[in-house]
Amino acid sequence: MAGKTEAILARKGEIMKRALGMDYAQFERSPIAFDYEAMMAAHGYSLEDIIRIQLAAGVGKTPLLELRNLTDLIRSYAEPGHGARLFVKDEAANMAGSFKDRRASISIHVAKEKGYAGVIAATSGNYGAAVSSQAARASLNCIIVQEAFDSRHVGQPEIIEKSRICEAFGAEVVQLTVGPELFSHMLELLDQTGYLAASLYSAFGISGIESLGWELAEEMTALTGAPPTHVVVTHAGGGNTTGTARGLRRAGATSTQVVSASVDLSGLHMASDTDFNRKSFTTGHTGFGVPFATWPDRADVPRNAARALRYMDRYLTVTQGEVFYVTEAMAKLEGLERGPSGNTAMAAAMSLARDLPRDATVVVQETEYTGAGKHHWAQLNFARANGVEVRAGDPTESVPGTSIVIPERPEQIRAKDFDMGKLRRSYVRNALAHAGEGYTPTSEDIEFLAADIHSDAESVEAIIAALKEA
Repeated sequence: MAGKTEAILARKGEIMKRALGMDYAQFERSPIAFDYEAMMAAHGYSLEDIIRIQLAAGVGKTPLLELRNLTDLIRSYAEPGHGARLFVKDEAANMAGSFKDRRASISIHVAKEKGYAGVIAATSGNYGAAVSSQAARASLNCIIVQEAFDSRHVGQPEIIEKSRICEAFGAEVVQLTVGPELFSHMLELLDQTGYLAASLYSAFGISGIESLGWELAEEMTALTGAPPTHVVVTHAGGGNTTGTARGLRRAGATSTQVVSASVDLSGLHMASDTDFNRKSFTTGHTGFGVPFATWPDRADVPRNAARALRYMDRYLTVTQGEVFYVTEAMAKLEGLERGPSGNTAMAAAMSLARDLPRDATVVVQETEYTGAGKHHWAQLNFARANGVEVRAGDPTESVPGTSIVIPERPEQIRAKDFDMGKLRRSYVRNALAHAGEGYTPTSEDIEFLAADIHSDAESVEAIIAALKEA
């Protein structure tokens, strides 16, 4: 079995080139630098094309809602003159119930246009539902490869819910236990079927999210007279942050701050069999958010189009209990019962809005559908069944994998800033390591790294100098 896996992984470049219809080698400039913008443009679709494709697929133009009751709640405990207006883009209105319909719609369009018979995606989340839904509309075959269980064959209710909806849309769902086999098995299936790799991290998939940022800027300008001052984005693999920020820039919203948010699951290992079911969030957490920010090219594609550090102004973390509290607050105060991923950003946004002046505008750029397995009560019951303590109290006392402490009052919701300097240093360290021992970065490399970590050449050179001295 090990030899078979090694043989498949050794052919990764060949398999993915055929499965993506793109030769990534043309963009390479050095062991560190590549032409990111050329890669993003290589699919040939303009933003206008993307919007047209998505509308034909039943995707986009989702409602933008002002959350007046939540804003009033925040202002009731904020300092005088503080408490920004809060808005949400209701992406649950898309075909399969999340913003990931946007990236899936473009992947499926590419598959259809290039004559692929089907698509394959490796995902445990909403993207599987989105790809399955769009494949059904396009009459394409669809295989979803999913990490679903621990070694006891026990699966989280949210993941089982995703399996159900993928199968409802007609996809074949291949379920695996947690471990390193997910990617190699996907490669094997791509090799056997000749299907398109509907990767989360392809250029056309990330470009599909740009319409979301563009819509936000246009709609907020029409509603309030200006683009939002802040947009809060749930951060996992980085595509959500990247696509939304690029869309905002396309709309001219260059002064809008892009704030990423994740659930703090520090101390839990995402590939650990014992940790797998001790977390109550399958995405939007630091187990994905930090590794993908500090080395995006860990993805299935040769070069990842989702490069969150390029666009991230701040990175906030919240606890599981805070997200569950906000999930109930959304339902009871705004009549929006939505799934946990978007509510991660909402918890961070409530903390952020509290400290901003009243004339600031904060937009949470997505919601997601909820269902039996995705509902927060299902997640909390599963946590208890796996030995995790669930109680009310001070959320700062939460210990990931051990306890979930749900706030007793909304003013206890307090997001924490993740050290952006630490993320940038880790990214540069990883880039140098992948370039190889003894490689000396060129001026082009320095320029690329500065762009990729949302900084400047002098800061990159200082990081490199400090790493050499360490």
